[in-house]
Amino acid sequence: MAVTSKLVFRFECQGVYDVRMRIITLEEHVTTPDIAKAAPMVRGDASNDFMQSIQAKLLDMGEGRIADMDAAGIDMQVLSVAANTVDKLDAASANDLARDANDRMAEAVRAHPDRFAAFATLALHDADKAAAEFERCVRQLGFKGVMLNGTANGQFLDHPRFTPIFEAAQALDVPVYLHPAPPPKAVMDAYYSGLPGPLGFFLSTAGWGWHVETGMHSLRLIISGLFDRLPKLKMIIGHMGENLPFSIARSEMVLSRATDLKRSVGEYFCEHFFLTTSGYFTTPPFLCMQQVVGIDRIMFSVDYPFSPNTVGRKFLDNLAISPEDMEKITHRNAEKLLKL
Repeated sequence: MAVTSKLVFRFECQGVYDVRMRIITLEEHVTTPDIAKAAPMVRGDASNDFMQSIQAKLLDMGEGRIADMDAAGIDMQVLSVAANTVDKLDAASANDLARDANDRMAEAVRAHPDRFAAFATLALHDADKAAAEFERCVRQLGFKGVMLNGTANGQFLDHPRFTPIFEAAQALDVPVYLHPAPPPKAVMDAYYSGLPGPLGFFLSTAGWGWHVETGMHSLRLIISGLFDRLPKLKMIIGHMGENLPFSIARSEMVLSRATDLKRSVGEYFCEHFFLTTSGYFTTPPFLCMQQVVGIDRIMFSVDYPFSPNTVGRKFLDNLAISPEDMEKITHRNAEKLLKL
């Protein structure tokens, strides 16, 4: 047995951890059979075997998923639909699939209330209808917020037509998790074409592109004045802040010349955004994030099943922070923000 802190002990035996600290993860994905059929994820050049393995894990909201959690000592996942692709469909079909996915996640939460919570998924064709579904998910199904994925049919979410969704989030006092998605075709063609094999696709997504785009998306929300209009709105972004902690001081210095905001860009970022570790498992970006936003705004996450729970857990076990800070990032911050 290796002692990692006064409060945390780890025992490894055939990949199973005996954990005495609650661990909650917030960017953990699912899909439904109907979504997988009607609006499949972009696969790049991934092998059939890999995609089938990922798909099986996404579809599992029960015992197999819980077994994977147990193998890494994870107590609770907040479920969300992976890279919501329903915006590619017509409005009626998209609304039906989103509502069905929310109902299925709610069933999983009811079946395992001590293991699962959920973020709503929305079809963004009609923002008023999306806001109504968002409200249903929170008030009737007990969801803890909403996950929105990248641009909606090429439009960034600072467009005025999406305002009802953010207004609902503030009124419901739950966060909006802004998650990456593959870039629009025009961006893909301009920035990521001309590379051999699957390199363009991977560079455009998890290899670089969608992280910097989500960071830019966050800055667009800030400089659009969204947080002046909705001063209690709370956002979450993953992947250790989508490169913003490293660059926010530079962005503030430049953007301040052209904005008429009530506060500085950095103040909006540090006061309205919470960050997770999803998919990033090295110490340097964690230290940068901690120095910029502070430990009270950081939450551990894995990005399951695209990242294995055990890899995320290994990072957590090797993270050299105080027992108090470990408690905050593993569960206390999430409990407070999501009212768990």
